[in-house]
Amino acid sequence: MRRSPTGAGGGLTDTARRIIRLNYGFQLLFNLLWWMPVFYAYQKTAGLTDAEIFGIQSIYYVAFCLFEIPTGLIADRIGTRNCLRAGAVVMTAANLAPVFSASYTGFLVHFLAIAAGRSLTSGAASAYLYDGLRAEKCDEHYLKAEGTARALGLAAKVVCWPLVGPLMALAHAAPYLLSAVSAAGSLACAVALPRLAGAGDGGNGSGKAADRSGGGRRGGAFLRDAGAALRCVASSRWLALVMVQGVAVFTLSRICQVNLFQPILLDHGIAEASHGGVLAAMTVAEAVGSARPQWLSRRLTPVAWVSLLSLVLAGSLAGMAFGGPWSVVALLCLFAAATGFAYPVQRKLVNDAVPAHAPRATLLSVESIVDRAVCALAAVAVGAYVSAGHLDALLLHSALATALLLGGFQLVLHSGVMKGSQKPAPGGVPVVTQDAGGTDGEAFRAAPGAESGRARRG
Repeated sequence: MRRSPTGAGGGLTDTARRIIRLNYGFQLLFNLLWWMPVFYAYQKTAGLTDAEIFGIQSIYYVAFCLFEIPTGLIADRIGTRNCLRAGAVVMTAANLAPVFSASYTGFLVHFLAIAAGRSLTSGAASAYLYDGLRAEKCDEHYLKAEGTARALGLAAKVVCWPLVGPLMALAHAAPYLLSAVSAAGSLACAVALPRLAGAGDGGNGSGKAADRSGGGRRGGAFLRDAGAALRCVASSRWLALVMVQGVAVFTLSRICQVNLFQPILLDHGIAEASHGGVLAAMTVAEAVGSARPQWLSRRLTPVAWVSLLSLVLAGSLAGMAFGGPWSVVALLCLFAAATGFAYPVQRKLVNDAVPAHAPRATLLSVESIVDRAVCALAAVAVGAYVSAGHLDALLLHSALATALLLGGFQLVLHSGVMKGSQKPAPGGVPVVTQDAGGTDGEAFRAAPGAESGRARRG
């Protein structure tokens, strides 16, 4: 494969550049939900109560967990590229549901379909990008590609979300119609993604899957993949520990930026007309963090940075219980920036911890199942707290629970349980170094049954 001239593409092959660019387009359009800044108020206008709104959110997270189990297996059997296409089709239909039925049933169907569409892509998108770049011997570009894709998607939201109010004045259902159009655009990007020989994208890998998935043998293949994924998590204490660490980041960011965003602003007297602007400012902060994980100091390992950033998230939530309107907006932006830094680092930690030849998409779905299960429980608590008017108590209790979780994580990390396993050495390789052994160097080379990054590349 011909590579770009030195300096022009940073050593990327033509195929690698195409994968990265189409991934940018897919991630941007698939996640461009125009209705995000207004869905709480939109449902209130449609006659739904707080209990119904947060109840739907809890059902959404539970459904996401249930959908993740088969969709991760499907991605590893039919190919991640085909799974991305299926997810885009489902997401397009999901965004049209409230247009035809702005009722409790319509919104429930909408969120159930969103859960199905996102579960089809949650592990497959990252797995396709990681395997695709590795197949092109360009895996050192993965962290930057993952972070930049997230940053571009967030930048698009900055531009689009402030337009939601004026567009709704022209057509009340505009946020959902535009979301459906965006999802259709992501389908076009997924269709254009190249085949990756032997990488499980619907190329050679899908042919092998097809050979093993006829009739009654298909169910056996799914069960084998599921069993392999569970055995991998059980045998790799480092992989399991890294997955647990990500729970704090995902749950706090999801609950705050989606479920609690509007209630927090309304509770501090910030008018609904300003919500789009506040969300845009948060998105800018998150985009900057996502695009620049290399700004993080080399003095701490990536694992330590994720834990520290999780504590920043918790502290920001606690501060919102005491601040006024301006300080709350500032804390929300700090919260968003910390989320932006943490996401690509955490994603690469998990990807690097996956042993060679393990069902990557299934394992990433296992991580997502854990995250969404915790979110489902959190959404029930959020509904109870908000309905009772105890928002400040919710923020403080969330911060305390996060601190306790991370304290337990650090105890396990530095205890004898991790001896001889994958405990990262002090002063490990910094985030910006795409070392052959992953972001934590020796930490990943010591993984039971795992090969080093250099061995994986042959």
